[in-house]
Amino acid sequence: MSKGFEQIDTSKYLVSGKFSLKDIDPNDAGPYEYDSADKDAKREAKDRAEDDHKKLNKRLAELQNVLYADGSKALLVVFQALDAGGKDSSIRHVFSGINPQGVQVTSFKQPSKEELSHDYLWRVHKVVPPKGMIGIFNRSHYEEVLIVRVDKLVPEKVWRKRYEEINQFEKFLANNGTKIIKFYLHISKEEQKERFLARLNDPSKNWKFDPGDLAKRAQWEEYIEAFDDALGRCSSPLTPWYVIPANKKWYRDVLLSKILVETLESMDLHYPSLSFDPKTITID
Repeated sequence: MSKGFEQIDTSKYLVSGKFSLKDIDPNDAGPYEYDSADKDAKREAKDRAEDDHKKLNKRLAELQNVLYADGSKALLVVFQALDAGGKDSSIRHVFSGINPQGVQVTSFKQPSKEELSHDYLWRVHKVVPPKGMIGIFNRSHYEEVLIVRVDKLVPEKVWRKRYEEINQFEKFLANNGTKIIKFYLHISKEEQKERFLARLNDPSKNWKFDPGDLAKRAQWEEYIEAFDDALGRCSSPLTPWYVIPANKKWYRDVLLSKILVETLESMDLHYPSLSFDPKTITID
């Protein structure tokens, strides 16, 4: 019997305490591992993963329907990655079968003048998903301990305090009905180069390349160090971070979907009780 998503131990990817991204293999393919020199084995592994993703996607849609009907809790999903890490494609593929009425996606870009006139969590709190909804953050409040740290936009004494502020903010949301899971999509520097080149060589993808991304690429080690601290300091059983090996997009999608399914299944969701018996209803 072929191994599949049932064999994935998602706890393996959970951040717990101090760790280093350099110790985590971005090429990990879990139960779909194959001999890299065998093209047929690679195709077979990819096909199995894609079939498994369809099964998980169907289950995810079922659970999202219950979340929406239940209306007592919300799910917030945070995506962070280095440039070309796959945030957009992950969101597109993993949530492809979800009812769009029950999902809201927020992309965090450079703060506006209005946003800068408030505390740094103001723009985040106002787009936290309401109960019954799945909220997806493409980048997030973690930029306040990442880019601001690497580019020295604020003093160290300011961003260092933010780890605990973020922890308290997320704990507050969790205690008030918002389940939070956070994903770091982990790619290698070599894979990032290949994805940048693909954007440059395909006219339909040219728009996705920003020459400024090369400046960020030059800061690779600084960003990895910043992510190590952010993930290690801000992961807890209540608000966990998962590091998702993302060089192989097809394994990334299976792993993300399985974690989302497990998370929703753990939320004790139910369809609302009815004030009538459907079997007694007659429609002429």
